[in-house]
Amino acid sequence: MSKPFDYSKWDNIELSDDEDDVHPNIDKESWFRMKHRSRVEREDREEADKKKINDEMAKANLRIKEISKILSKASSTNNGDDDSDSDDDLEDIEGLQAELKALQSANDANQAKLDHYEKNKKWNVDNLCHVVEERTIVNKNVGESKFSETGFALPKEEETAAVAAAAVEDKKNVEASDEGGVPSKELSAATIVDVDNKTNTTTKSAPSTAVKESSSTTTTTKAITKTTPKLVQPQPTETVNSVAVSMMTYHDFTEKYADVVEEFMAIESLTKSKEFLLQKGDILLQENASSYLLLASLEDEMNGFHEKMKLVARQSQIVSNIAELAKSLQSHPGNVILPFFQRMEDKQLYAGFMEGVNQFIQRIEVRAVQKKAELEEERAREAREKGAEAEDAVDISEIPLEERLGPGGLDPLEVFESLPVSMQEAFESRQKEKLEEALRSM
Repeated sequence: MSKPFDYSKWDNIELSDDEDDVHPNIDKESWFRMKHRSRVEREDREEADKKKINDEMAKANLRIKEISKILSKASSTNNGDDDSDSDDDLEDIEGLQAELKALQSANDANQAKLDHYEKNKKWNVDNLCHVVEERTIVNKNVGESKFSETGFALPKEEETAAVAAAAVEDKKNVEASDEGGVPSKELSAATIVDVDNKTNTTTKSAPSTAVKESSSTTTTTKAITKTTPKLVQPQPTETVNSVAVSMMTYHDFTEKYADVVEEFMAIESLTKSKEFLLQKGDILLQENASSYLLLASLEDEMNGFHEKMKLVARQSQIVSNIAELAKSLQSHPGNVILPFFQRMEDKQLYAGFMEGVNQFIQRIEVRAVQKKAELEEERAREAREKGAEAEDAVDISEIPLEERLGPGGLDPLEVFESLPVSMQEAFESRQKEKLEEALRSM
């Protein structure tokens, strides 16, 4: 059985100098400083005493070696010639032996003092441990930001390059398929059925004299008919590439994923919102989705849908708060969906979140009023411009016939009324495009 570890050396630990054993009439700070100074002075005295003892022991050990060497030499000499010993030599040897014994006794006493110091040593924060190695490691990418100013994760350079390379490769494949006349892998079932029907029609309408040609066509038709069920099998659900989504423009994003954002906007339950984000987070946790939610809440408020605006504003704040939490944790927004909703289970945190939502709603309301005023001012300006143009216009029917007759005695009003309705509307609108369209339709 192995020997248990001895923990007795940790029995004399001084936790700190800030112990609350001070008299009420004594200032605490002064008491703490005095205790700290007393400890430091005691340790200095112990270190000085240990240094003095070690120096004495070093000198004694050096003297012991010298005496041992002399005694060994004298002993070998005495063994060679016993009659040559004199009384003086014997006295010297006895004196050296007595000195050697005294030095060894002094060393034993000094060693006992050192052992006593070590056994009763007071351990504190300054001497419990010491630094063996000290290094500073600097991250070379410390200055690079992985997130946008709004907190959404930015795609890495290698991911962006991979998406761009994949797009170029797809474009080349499509161009090669178009040039070679070979149908692509994404040929739909309706297209295949259409090709099958055309082949059958061609086979039925083929002349009877071309027997070989007809038979070969029939064989081709059967081959296509047999392979059709394999091509129309349901394909696996397309996975969304979050890097590709983050690189989209706002216009492209709204065209492709507006339905997904609209579905998220209509969710009232936080639990369903969490489940939807876990499924569609690669689409919704993007900057374009956040902008879409913001503009949708503003539009709803301007159109008078106040309750709908409040729900959209809450969903918008969910996305924004997840992005901010991800930025603070230096993680991808998709990794903090569950931690965010776990925080929402705390009533105090949920109350703070709803307070932020209400502040966001107030800002939307203020901005909606400002936006309405701006739109009304713009409409009024356009109306004034159109009114000025209308004032410059002259009703030709109010001009006397003699004054409005043109070269050759033609009446412009009569000529205008004889034109087709599309031409009249084009002239009245004063738009060149409508006039050209009316001419092409004639």
